[in-house]
Amino acid sequence: MENHNEPLYLYPVWIRLWHILNALFCLTLIITGLSIQFSNPTIIVKFRAAVAVHNVAGVLLSINYLIFFLGNLFTKNGAYYVIEVRGFFTRLKSQFHHYTIGVFKNENAPFPVTMESKFNPLQQFSYVAIMYAVLPLVILSGIGLLYPEITVHSLIGISGLDYTDLLHLLCGFIVTIFMCIHIYFCTFGKTTLSNFKSIINGYH
Repeated sequence: MENHNEPLYLYPVWIRLWHILNALFCLTLIITGLSIQFSNPTIIVKFRAAVAVHNVAGVLLSINYLIFFLGNLFTKNGAYYVIEVRGFFTRLKSQFHHYTIGVFKNENAPFPVTMESKFNPLQQFSYVAIMYAVLPLVILSGIGLLYPEITVHSLIGISGLDYTDLLHLLCGFIVTIFMCIHIYFCTFGKTTLSNFKSIINGYH
């Protein structure tokens, strides 16, 4: 039987580097994106600087995402993102109950972390949704805005660029909300900072 008190090496170097860079790029994009959206008056970064930094961070995020995608494709880390359909919603409900009620009663987690199962059902669902649906849409719509000549000219009488911009804003908003929730849930470890230490030393 696996001893849950023993440290588990779940985060190899490439995942830790990717995760840290991904967080930095996303935070940069959020800050500069807000500055572009609310440029009059300037709230954080001046418009010209915000656009330049936003574009560079977007390109770097895209490259970093490619590393994540290829890493999951060619290493065992990808297995953690494969959702087992049978009984999934029951497990999801159980985990949701734990996060909303059980954790405040000091109840044991219904799905403890193991070498075979790094994510609980709610984490797995949200990570798959963000990393394989929302973030790719952010990148693709960002490319469409960066190179408007490749964007659909119009659709139903409305500029294709307007649709692309709306999609980019919507997905960016979802990523922003996800990051806030993700950071909060990271405090639900053995101690408040234990999960943050894991992404530094690799051990859960």
